[in-house]
Amino acid sequence: MKIGILQTGHAPDIVLPELGDYDTMMARMLDGQGFDFVTYSVVDEEFPDGPQDADGWLITGSKHGAYEDHAWIPPLEDLIRAIHAANLPMVGICFGHQIIAQALGGTVVKHPNGWRVGATEYDIEGTPLTLNAWHQDQVIEAPEEAELVGRAEGCDIAALRYGDHIFTVQPHPEFNATMMDRLIEHRAIGVVPDPLRDHARGRLAMPTDNSTMATRIADVFRKGA
Repeated sequence: MKIGILQTGHAPDIVLPELGDYDTMMARMLDGQGFDFVTYSVVDEEFPDGPQDADGWLITGSKHGAYEDHAWIPPLEDLIRAIHAANLPMVGICFGHQIIAQALGGTVVKHPNGWRVGATEYDIEGTPLTLNAWHQDQVIEAPEEAELVGRAEGCDIAALRYGDHIFTVQPHPEFNATMMDRLIEHRAIGVVPDPLRDHARGRLAMPTDNSTMATRIADVFRKGA
């Protein structure tokens, strides 16, 4: 099964030699699930010809806001709607969660309550999961057709399901402790408030449920949402 990764941003330079870019992290997260991957760097305006170029689609995180004025965002939204219309499986993570919601009629904003960073407890589909958060933007209004299936304290719309083929989550199951450490030490300074940064650093050793979420994502591609 070929999964098309729609890459909407690039990982910080500090992590590239060690962890690779976001598409590499996504493929590593799903390692052993039997998928082949092809990457389209949509953030660099590299797009597939259409939904049928892959059997399923995975949209990555990004430093950009879904609501920002970038040339690649309107065609990405068009592609999302085309994938949805074709009833192909699609998963969105963080920015991917947000841009799918926006493309299908929801609302994304820079949240007034600020950042969510580090190991965070979520309730997703009735299961408690600890996953790494790294975001300030949030979906504050879901599309009418979406079913709310996940939340966390301070993040009311943390996971959405659309019919039997789209599943999206706000946290980052592809981010391990090494990635979070690099973000906290190199990207958070002067951006994330110090108390929140310190709190996240103190939770770096906390076990996460990344593998559980990876299996859930793989099931979307193989069986449907």
